[in-house]
Amino acid sequence: MKICILGAGALGCAIGAALSEAGHETWLLNRGRAHVDAMNLHGLQVQDERGERQVSVNATTDANDVGVADLVVVLVKSFHTAEAMAGATALLGPQTLVLSLQNGLGHEDILAEVAGRERVLAGKTYVGGVLLAPGSIRAGVAGKHTYIGELDGQLSARVQAIAEAFNAAGLATTVSDNILGTMWDKLLVNVATGALSGITMLSYGQLYSEPLLASTAKAAVAEAIAVAERAGISLSLTSPNAAWALAAEGLPPSFRTSMLQSLEKGSVTEIDFINGAVVRWGQRHGVATPVNATLLACIKGIERAMADHQKRDTP
Repeated sequence: MKICILGAGALGCAIGAALSEAGHETWLLNRGRAHVDAMNLHGLQVQDERGERQVSVNATTDANDVGVADLVVVLVKSFHTAEAMAGATALLGPQTLVLSLQNGLGHEDILAEVAGRERVLAGKTYVGGVLLAPGSIRAGVAGKHTYIGELDGQLSARVQAIAEAFNAAGLATTVSDNILGTMWDKLLVNVATGALSGITMLSYGQLYSEPLLASTAKAAVAEAIAVAERAGISLSLTSPNAAWALAAEGLPPSFRTSMLQSLEKGSVTEIDFINGAVVRWGQRHGVATPVNATLLACIKGIERAMADHQKRDTP
């Protein structure tokens, strides 16, 4: 299978390395020239449960170098989805499938506008990756599950074939007949901690030791559960306490959410696809979401303050 990872940062490289080692023609597409050059010059340096090794990969900044792929795995930051797909049309042929493994909700609609809804698949992955340096990652693959599925819940041959390819590469992958429910389950975890961590600048150890913050987190999750239930989504997580507990499972007290990491780097966040998605779905289905709306507004305010500060500091 010819596979292109669109947005081959740490997580994309972790998945791409596994697929490359399994014998698939795998391309890592990333905007970062230094990262791409390092991979092409020295291979991708991978540290994981199996130790340290060098993986030979195809890396590029230009979709035209790749050409038509059988599968495009989308892992760009949520707010770059439209721009990334607009620049990646060279990857799309008549049979190309597009699989989003991004955080949050709403990417599938953006991808459908470019590729057509009939070829878009959705999924969630718990595989982890940390970029150590250009061309070098620490990957967490063993025991980390990935769930993929058709948007309409059909157990199609094409999604089964992708799952088989992923499983053979050591990426534990399950086909879901309720992928929207799976996406909402993951969303509840992100709703519980992402925005609050970003606003307070607290690590998990600090966040989970503050009862007031725990109450706010659970209130946000309760709103999201109410929205999902009104929308007819079948959830595995049905209580705010369960989502709050799951969000911290297996993570050290020093863990910092991706939303907090983005703000610390001066970058915009994925808030529109997390708490913002809860607000949008709430409006659509007539469910009030004041806690999520407040968290959304606070993160947007922080992003605005950062942008204004950067403008002042630009000569």
